[in-house]
Amino acid sequence: MYQKKLKEDIRCPLEYGLEIFGGKWKSRIICVLAAKEVLRYSELRREMGNITDAVLSVTLKELIADDIVIRRSYDEIPPRVEYSLTDKGSSVVPILQTICQWSGAYHKEDSENTMIQCQKCDYRS
Repeated sequence: MYQKKLKEDIRCPLEYGLEIFGGKWKSRIICVLAAKEVLRYSELRREMGNITDAVLSVTLKELIADDIVIRRSYDEIPPRVEYSLTDKGSSVVPILQTICQWSGAYHKEDSENTMIQCQKCDYRS
């Protein structure tokens, strides 16, 4: 996993929040898991669209380390692994929806490239 060269210097709760769910992929993964509840890796990858395996794997590991996503592995052949949101992860969904509502008022929508989950989003209300 990627190791930062400089020690984290988080000085306020907002910085902590943005570290947890900020960036291109974390909020998308959270939204997909919120909509689908439980997904296997391949299903999550398919829902995400254009994410690479390497990026998805690293991002999931970060979300697991931050207690946002839980990974459940089952002792079966073939092995089965499922991902879902923790209570902490589910608690961030209303925050992301609020950000989405705010963004919807100011961002020009590109409906051709909108994620499936975003098409169901209630940000227009």
